[in-house]
Parts: sequence; C-alpha cells; structure tokens
Amino acid sequence: MPRLLSHHPKRYALTNELHARPFQPMPAPGRVTHLAFKMPEKAADRDPEIDRAHLIDLIDRHGGPHPAPGANHYANDFGRFRFTWERHTEFVSYALWERGPGDELFGGELVELFPEDWLAAAPGRVVAATEIEIIEAATREQARQRIEASLLRRFNLESLAIADVLDGNACALGDFRIDQEGFTRFAVVVYGDVGPRRTGRLIQRLIEIETYRSVAMLALPLARRTAHRLNEIETQLTRLIEQVARETGERPEATILTELTALAAELEALSARSAFRFGAGRAYAAIVEDRIASLREERYGGSQLFSEFMARRFAPAQRTCEAAERRLSELAVRTSRISELLRTRVNFAVEAQNQQLLESMDRRAALQLRLQQTVEGLSVVAISYYAVSLASYLLVPLAKAAGISKELLTAAVAVPVIAGVWAFVRRIRKGIEHGGE
Repeated sequence: MPRLLSHHPKRYALTNELHARPFQPMPAPGRVTHLAFKMPEKAADRDPEIDRAHLIDLIDRHGGPHPAPGANHYANDFGRFRFTWERHTEFVSYALWERGPGDELFGGELVELFPEDWLAAAPGRVVAATEIEIIEAATREQARQRIEASLLRRFNLESLAIADVLDGNACALGDFRIDQEGFTRFAVVVYGDVGPRRTGRLIQRLIEIETYRSVAMLALPLARRTAHRLNEIETQLTRLIEQVARETGERPEATILTELTALAAELEALSARSAFRFGAGRAYAAIVEDRIASLREERYGGSQLFSEFMARRFAPAQRTCEAAERRLSELAVRTSRISELLRTRVNFAVEAQNQQLLESMDRRAALQLRLQQTVEGLSVVAISYYAVSLASYLLVPLAKAAGISKELLTAAVAVPVIAGVWAFVRRIRKGIEHGGE
C-alpha cells in the first residue's frame, strides 16, 4: 500500500550526494592519470558553467554523452578508457582510467588523450597532476622482486614512502615529487586476492591524498607572508605598549590610540583575507589524514610509511599555517585589549578636563553673580538719584507753598524713592531668574 510522505525539498538531493562520487572499479594491471585545475584567485566564486563547458568540449572530442544540467560529477566508459570528472569547491578534476598492460611504466600514453589546445584553454592552472601504475604480481615474493628490480629506481629514495596495504594484498609506492613531465607518480603492486572495487578504492585514496595535499599546501605561502608582517606589527605594538606603560607624556595618548587603531584595522584585514585559505587548508589536511588512515598501512621492510612521510614533511607546513592563524588572532586580541586600556585612560583624562572646565565655569558664574549684584546696587543708586531729582523738581512748588525747604523735601522724598527703586529692580531680577528656569 503506497504511503503519501511529505518530503523535505532537499531530502533527495542530499541523499544522492552520498552516492555522487562512487569508486571506480579498477582491475590490475592498468593505469590512471589525474589532473586538477584551480583558478589562482577567487576559485570558490568561479562560474560553474565555465567548468562544465570545458568538460563538454573534452567529451565532444571523444564522442560521449553530455552531463546532466547543473551536474558536479560525471563518469563514462569510452571503451579504451573510463573517464571521471568532479567539480569541487575550489578546483575541478579529470581522471582517465585505462585497463590492461601498457607499453612501459609511466609512459604517459593517457596524457595524450588531453589535447594540448584543450589543456591551454582550461579555466585555471594545474594544481595537482598524478600518474598511477597498477601492476599485477602472482605472489608476494614476485611483487617484492618487481619492486626491487625495476620500481625503486623510478622514485627518489630519500623521500620514497612504501607500505603494504589492502590487508597485505598489495603494496603502494610514491615519493611525492614532480617528474620532468609535471606529474607526481605512484605505483601499486597487487599480488593477493583483491577485486577491482578494492583496487579502485585504493587508487582513489591515493589520488585524493595527493590532490588534497597539494591544495592544502596553498596556505603555506600565505602563512609565511602573514608571519612576516605579524613580526613587524608585533614590534610596533610592543613599542606602543611600552610608551603607554611609561606614562612620561612624550607623545599624546590620542596619537598612540590612533596608531593602535590603525594596527587593529590592519590585523582585521589580514584576518579577513586569510580566513578562507587557512580554513580550507585545515579541511584539506583533515581529508589527507583521513585518507592515509584508511590505507591501514603495514611496514614494508625498513621503509617509511605514507603517514610517516606526512608527519615529517606535510604536518610541519600545516603547523606553520596554524601558528600564523593563531598568532594573528592573539595579536588582534592584544591590540584590542591595549586599545581599550588606552581608550579608558583617554576618556578618564577627558573627564578630568571636563571636571576642571565645569569648576572654572562655576567660578566664572560666581564672579558674574557678584558683578551683577554690584551693577545692580549701582543701578539702584543711579536710578534713585535721577528719580529723587525728578521728584524734587515736581514737588518744589508744593513745598514752597507749605513752607518746606528744598533740602528737607529732597530728604523726605529720597527714602521712599530709593526703597521703591530697589523693590522694582529686585522684582525684575526675580522675574528673569524664574523665566530662565
């Protein structure tokens, strides 16, 4: 009985993503050639249709079906070889898988299937190029003889990593060096009961180890440049901190704060420019470690394992990137902390200046009040003088009729006039004060 399920709109797409890149079955003998292209700048923001157009150009040259619209992976059997394509966040990869014995080891016949004009038109530059030879041996002893007799001389022994893999049924070799043709070489000798699917998974892991190792190492030049600039910034920061600690007043605190703010802004800019690269480097390095762990290596004689090679050569580079990222974060915190401390001191100084300004304003206000009171007293005297004089002139005729002298009249009028003027001026002042409130 069918059930009517209400599916999340992304359920099928996310589930299909788990099966998007299946391992390619690969019997021994055979060979694989793998190329990964990456744009030098803003690779994560590239137009996906450019990658697909480049893929379709190659498919049309070999006469195969086109990928589905919007596809990020493609696989097809062209008869002589099987072809796979994958589009990743920062790079796009092409792999050719050919079964059967070749004319010679690492002969480069598969590379010729990538036309020169097609390679020149690639949207990006080669960030990883890998050749893997799969060799078949009847027994473990025969495999050892083949390795000692012909394979070892094709690798640099100083950096060669060898390990028994697939539960002791195969041996993998690689030196992680780039040959004169621009490829990194690996060899896999299969001598036990190993099916094509297990061999295919092993080959895919070797491809991913080399590819993700290459893109993870892209963070190293950035880490070195960042570390060099951080040395200069740390010297400047130390000098500014010492100036803040001395408190000698040689330079204004506002000037020091301006320099600290500029350093903080530069650190933020460095962090913004490097955040993606350092984050991507950590993710790629984690994939490399996971793929090496999945090899389940067993030691071949006294040779170093793939994990030991990575611990000696790859891990220090990743630690350099991690140290640069961590140091960048710590310097940003230190700069922010000392800026905040200095800003507090500047604010405290400003508050002290404001307090002094307010006290000065209070003193000036008190002086103005006293001056106003003085002026007010003088005003009362002046107004009273003119008022008494005016009243005397007006009352002189009446005083003569009454037999009162002018002097006596002036004295009698002065007291009430002065009191009236004083009351009038006081009333005006109170009205102004209340109006100001």
